[in-house]
Amino acid sequence: MFEKDNCYNWLLKKELSFLRILVINGPNINMLGIREKHIYGAMNYENMCKHIKEKSSELSVEVEIVQSNIEGEIINFIQGAYDKYDGIVINPGAYTHYSIAIYDALMSIDIPKVEVHISNIHKREEFRHKSVTAAACVGQICGFGIYGYVMGINALFEEFHKNNK
Repeated sequence: MFEKDNCYNWLLKKELSFLRILVINGPNINMLGIREKHIYGAMNYENMCKHIKEKSSELSVEVEIVQSNIEGEIINFIQGAYDKYDGIVINPGAYTHYSIAIYDALMSIDIPKVEVHISNIHKREEFRHKSVTAAACVGQICGFGIYGYVMGINALFEEFHKNNK
């Protein structure tokens, strides 16, 4: 009987540690490795996605990664995450600075979100300093390259386990 209880507790903990996170990439992120390598690095989009999935699997986190250059599609990804994912990591790209529609979509679903940026938006042009979407997120990570995505997933992992003890 004692062994069954331990097995049940292990399975319960294992189930609680399994998270589903949606990573949403906005405009031009698909051009990584081609565009402005001095800002975004030389790794291409496909390899970045592989890296994110490898690092996520180390935490037993299932990740789906999507990308669009179209604002409405990004909103559809956000809305589609409701009741399907435990969290969102989003890099809205240039929409960060002016998309109230993406902000509203992020606010409309009650799951934790983390905004990430490959570059440090605060060290770049003045217009990039303001994020209208970050206020709809648990936090914002920028300036750490593609590792920012891993940091965002780690943050959601910690947030989930903090709230589900």
